[in-house]
Amino acid sequence: MNVRRNVRLATAGSLLILLGACSSGPVSGSPVSGSKATAASPAPEAAVAGDIPDAQAFVAYASSDGYSIKVPEGWARSTDGAATVFTDKFNTIRIETTPAPTAPTVDSVKTDLVPVAASSKGYTAGKITAVSRKAGPVITATYTQDSAPNAVTSKAIRLDVERYVFWRGGKAAVVTLSSAAGSDNVDPWMMVTDGFSWT
Repeated sequence: MNVRRNVRLATAGSLLILLGACSSGPVSGSPVSGSKATAASPAPEAAVAGDIPDAQAFVAYASSDGYSIKVPEGWARSTDGAATVFTDKFNTIRIETTPAPTAPTVDSVKTDLVPVAASSKGYTAGKITAVSRKAGPVITATYTQDSAPNAVTSKAIRLDVERYVFWRGGKAAVVTLSSAAGSDNVDPWMMVTDGFSWT
């Protein structure tokens, strides 16, 4: 009789131990009692400081210099000599018109970049190619350079730069786009350059 009772107790104890081992109760590092455990979600992709948001709205800016261009809504507008400049954080759009008796070529744009290279710290040449936009054929140059030092921190950042030269009837419009190196602004910059037109 005592033997059977001991066997029953031993069996019940084994079941309790087995159930305890299979339990999904808290373990070291799990949520505290009363909280719900959730599956770990992947970390969101880190945005580069110069990335323009996908939801950014664009508006048309009409210049008295004879052109119109689409620019991100809400960006600060200023002038720098004869140039019109739009800025936001690490991004800049600069547009400047100049007399040009003939249409630009890859070679002429390369020549025009020589003074830019000489005056820009950290200038590194990229590619110069002929591309097409809604306004017609365009010569574009890509390069990298250092920004001007920040007024507060005195630190400069590395910039990716795209320079587009539009031309019509003896006038060129140079549209220079820059953003923090590594920014993914292919679509926004296409929106800007495709949004350029002569008026």
